Parts: sequence; C-alpha cells; structure tokens
Amino acid sequence: MDDASFEQVCAAVRRFVRERVLPREEEIEETDAIPDDLRAAAAELGLFGYALPEAYGGAGVTVAQDVRLAFEFGYTAPGFRSMFGTNNGIAGQVIARFGSPEQQQAFLPRLASGELIASFALTEPEAGSSPAGLKTSARRDGTDWVLTGSKRFITNAPLAGLFVVFARTGSTADSAAGSGESSSRPGHGISVFAVDADSPGLTVGPRDHKMGQRGAWTAEVHFDDVRVPEGRLVGTEGRGYRSAMTVLARGRLHIAGMCVGSAQRVLDESVRHAAVSRQGGRPIGDYQLVQAMLAESYAELAAGRSLALAAAERYDEGADVAAGPAAAKLYCSEMVARVADRGVQIHGGLGYLRSTVVERMYRDCRLYRLYEGTSEIQKLIIARELLAAQPAR
Repeated sequence: MDDASFEQVCAAVRRFVRERVLPREEEIEETDAIPDDLRAAAAELGLFGYALPEAYGGAGVTVAQDVRLAFEFGYTAPGFRSMFGTNNGIAGQVIARFGSPEQQQAFLPRLASGELIASFALTEPEAGSSPAGLKTSARRDGTDWVLTGSKRFITNAPLAGLFVVFARTGSTADSAAGSGESSSRPGHGISVFAVDADSPGLTVGPRDHKMGQRGAWTAEVHFDDVRVPEGRLVGTEGRGYRSAMTVLARGRLHIAGMCVGSAQRVLDESVRHAAVSRQGGRPIGDYQLVQAMLAESYAELAAGRSLALAAAERYDEGADVAAGPAAAKLYCSEMVARVADRGVQIHGGLGYLRSTVVERMYRDCRLYRLYEGTSEIQKLIIARELLAAQPAR
C-alpha cells in the first residue's frame, strides 16, 4: 500500500477506535465478547484482511505499516484486535506465504472479508516455547492424513471456521531425510495443515477464564482421528515449524506495536488523572515524584515506539527477521508492564478499582510477556543470532 493511501487508512482506524470502540470497553469487559455491530463495522472497514495480499481482497500493508496500525489497536481493549488479528497474522500469513495457489484462493478472500475466522493451533500442554514436546501427530491413510492430539490456549478457537494445525508427520529423522536437512533440530518432522472446524473428530473445549483480555476467546482444541485431505497439507511435509517461526517473527513486531498503543493509553489516562486529582489542595501532578513517574513512562514509551518501527523497517528490507523482532517484542512487552504499573500507582486507590481504565490495562498487558514467545525465549533468540554472527574459531 502506498504511503498516501496508508495514511488515510491509519486515520480512519484511529477515528474508529477512538469514537466507536473506546465507548464500548466496559461492555466488552462485562460481557467478555465483542459486540456484533463492532465486528460487522470492523469487517466493513477491511480490518480482517489489512495484512493479507491485495490479490485476495486484503490491503497488503508492509510490516512497518502493520506496526503503526497496531499502535492504534493497542489503545483500546485488546479483545477487539484479537477478533481479526489471527486472520491477518500468524494463521493468515501461513496460508499467504506457504499455501498452494488453490489453498490461497480457497481461504484468503474469505479471511480478508471476515466471513471466515482462522485459528493458529501450535501450542500444546508440553509444547509452548519449544516444539520438542509437540505430540499431535498426523499419519497417512490412503490419500488422507489423520490427525490426533490436543492444542491449548488457541485464540479464536470457539469462533474459528479454519484451524491452521501443526502436527508431527512420521519420525523427526524421516521428515528431515525427506527434506534433505539435519534431524538434530526439534522443529524438523513437523508439518502444517488447514483443517475445517466442522471436521468429524474435531472438538473445541470451553472458553478459558483469563486474568484479562476479555473478549479475546481462547480454548483447547482436540483432534480425535480427524481426517484431512492430502490437499490440505500447507507447504512441504516436515517443514511446518519453519513456517511457524517465520510468521511468528512478524507477529512479534505486531505485538510490540500493540504494547506501544497500550502504553500510550495508560500514559494519557495517567496524565489526565494527575492534572485533575488533588491532594493537599494541589493537583498531584504538581508533586515531583508523580512527575518522575510520568516522565519515565514517556521516555520508555518513546524508546519502544522507535524500536518497534525501526525493527519493522529492517524486517521489510530483509535485513533482520529474527533478532530485531525478538528485541522489539521483548522490550515493548516489558515496557508496557512498567508503564501500566506506574499508571496504577499514579491513580492510587482508584487504580485498584475495576472501574478504572488503568486497572483493566494492567491486567490486559500481562499476557504480552507470555504469548508469541515469552520474554525468556526472546532473549534466547537474540543471543543465538548475535553468537551466530561471530566467525568460527
């Protein structure tokens, strides 16, 4: 998307979030659901496909543009973005980047329009940050694959019409040999499948009850001998985990942008409160210790915004698709936690009440340090990339 068109889109999204979504935040919190009219309006605005290819009805934004949109989405309840985030992000990108032309034509237009919701089914009870414990399997049976296993914490699972599922296909050694690669890495032997939600044997568990992020539904998904046609294997057999890592790197930049947006909202709320709330006959913003908290949050927020944008630009250039996204996600997710904590502190006792925006955002932002790779995993990725760049001794 060219710069002029994107500026118009970004302005429209900003208005929509501020004028349509912010007034409904308490409703989203109380009902744990995104209102149907907001979902329909988001689809009309093109939010279900802004990051998907233009050829299939999307807007085809760059990663840097994606991050700027995330600044706007992060300003409000994260459940709103979660509704269409997987279509644009980790699930939709697997189809867009690795799917066959037939798969792309079958799924991407419906994902972009919002007709179809996709879920990314990778995480399992023993396979979160590392694929080594992944137990869901896919075995050949004639021209079909048969999937067996369970997934955990799957976003949009209760809404999804399509699951992008990662499963082991044969032994790790067999899959690595077939792809001509070493079998020493735990990601080898994992393949990815596009599975219809109404497939016999596929069941979705009850919605998880989470600390925050109300309106963003997650659940377990179970596969009991689910038959999947051969044409639903996405990409090359045994190479699915590489696909996952590729799209997760882009997703980490998007999450960094969400953290920046959330931190901006907390800072705005805190500045307003400090300007009008009075103690000792004076606005609390007159006190230097409150001013220090505002200044620290402002500085860290500015640093996070710059890092996220710079890392996204380098990703678009192909200059850094691993350490940069990991660093942006690590810093911004830790930064927003500090900003939210200060926001609660500035609000005092009011900051501990459920009726206060900063209390909700304090709970919402905690998840950013966990999903799409924990902070600890981001550190390992960064260190691995730094060491790999050194000449062998």
